[in-house]
Amino acid sequence: MRIALIHALRNSVGPAMESFARLWPDATIANLLDDSLSADLARAGALTPAMTDRFLTLARYAVGCGADGILFTCSAFGPCIEACAEALAPLPVLRPNEAMVAEALAIAGPHGRIGLVASFPATLASMPEEFTRLAPGVTIVPALAHDALSLLDAGDGDGHDRSAAQAAAALAGCNVIALAQFSLARARQAVETATGRPVLTTPDSAVRKLMRMLQPPT
Repeated sequence: MRIALIHALRNSVGPAMESFARLWPDATIANLLDDSLSADLARAGALTPAMTDRFLTLARYAVGCGADGILFTCSAFGPCIEACAEALAPLPVLRPNEAMVAEALAIAGPHGRIGLVASFPATLASMPEEFTRLAPGVTIVPALAHDALSLLDAGDGDGHDRSAAQAAAALAGCNVIALAQFSLARARQAVETATGRPVLTTPDSAVRKLMRMLQPPT
């Protein structure tokens, strides 16, 4: 199976590849990166029709390269990704968070508390609705790791992980912790240590779902 990974953050590539290597090593991966998308979103302050067009262009290119499925890895572009899924149906097109959202709700239950850690502010604006749309009674407790992304961009991975763990420390009362971005996956162990709660990452959850969708039953 050929899976196209479409990234809007350079730091999402490594965590996605690590999850595939560990959980589905037989998959063939094609990475497409446009890291200007995140910068343009931060500058504009909101998604625009032009951004949706750019996502559609990337997704159609992936299909032209023979992709059996597409996984988007940046959680701040939900409506753009939904437009791609609609345009390319029935091809499997996954939002970065949808598999993790389902796994978190299965752990927390329809009226539980889910801690949501992000290092990109726009993610905390768009992602909670992905949980409450499926379970209106769930409580989302957000936590922003303010400097984690800049530390990671500067090559300080340990500092990034400490920042995520510090942000998550206030979420120890939640049933489960969800790390909202692919780039945060590397901090899973640090967040588990800080909170004592189960921690889900977007790449692991997404790979598990794609395997169920695309691998024939044995």
